[in-house]
Amino acid sequence: MRRLGVLVAVVALAGCGGSSGADHDVATKRTVPGPLQVANGPAQAADPGSRPLTLELDAVADPLIVPFKEPPRSGLLFDLDTGEVLWRRLPARILPIASLTKMMTALIVVQRSAPDDKVRVTKEALAYKGSAVGVLPKGKRIKLETMLNGLLLPSGNDAAIALAQRMSGTVARFVARMNDQARRLGLECTRFSSPDGFEDAGNHSCAVDLAALARAVLDQPRLARIVRRRRAVLPFPIKGGRLYLFNNNPLLRTGYPGAIGVKTGYTDAAGRCLVAAAQRNGRRLGVVLLHSPDPGKQARQLLDRGFAIRS
Repeated sequence: MRRLGVLVAVVALAGCGGSSGADHDVATKRTVPGPLQVANGPAQAADPGSRPLTLELDAVADPLIVPFKEPPRSGLLFDLDTGEVLWRRLPARILPIASLTKMMTALIVVQRSAPDDKVRVTKEALAYKGSAVGVLPKGKRIKLETMLNGLLLPSGNDAAIALAQRMSGTVARFVARMNDQARRLGLECTRFSSPDGFEDAGNHSCAVDLAALARAVLDQPRLARIVRRRRAVLPFPIKGGRLYLFNNNPLLRTGYPGAIGVKTGYTDAAGRCLVAAAQRNGRRLGVVLLHSPDPGKQARQLLDRGFAIRS
């Protein structure tokens, strides 16, 4: 972790004065894919506290230049399996992350629960603000896997609160577990103040940490299955007996080739945020965009360029 901290600090210092979309970029070049990095194996194997992905942040120049007229405040394009960074913009910049927070919420839930466990819909969950599943019946016990779908597809703040209470008794205790897990994973930019990310105060991260967190989510088969769905139709104790959920991910909604997740976020302070991933020809690329004017369009541009130099 000492080495990672030094690398993050170097990136942060190098990016502080930049405002263009090509910080750290000098020339576009074709690269040859390296072998998959075994050291970046599944986060839950052997030691669930190990860092899920170590990014190669010490390159003087990245392989890609992607000039944006209005760049995101921070961003990364990276190989999900090797940790190679293909493009970056101030990746160690600490920013609010809105509902990207729910990646950690989901990660803790699946590590300590079974799909058929039940989650009670509490009055606190029904007092949510912002995005929600919206039809949770008060006092009913809902299948936990259904709640996870509600958390990750429509980004339900009500589901986040109910899951936090189910796992830890209170939201405050669950948030303490989130921050403990962030420390164990070596997420040095990251601090959580809620399970949903609706309030920005005290809730922040950086692109470097979010890349590692995305890898951890995709290493969990239950979560990987959910975040790649465009929609889900699930049994539910309401009139009609079915719950219809739709994914907010712009890559999945537009049918981007190979899209496999991961999570969207938005608040006034955080702006429009996206952590996304796609797979083609055995390669998985990830992208993190924080406070982007158009995260779907920018993610497609970055991934298209990334896969082009991998072909």
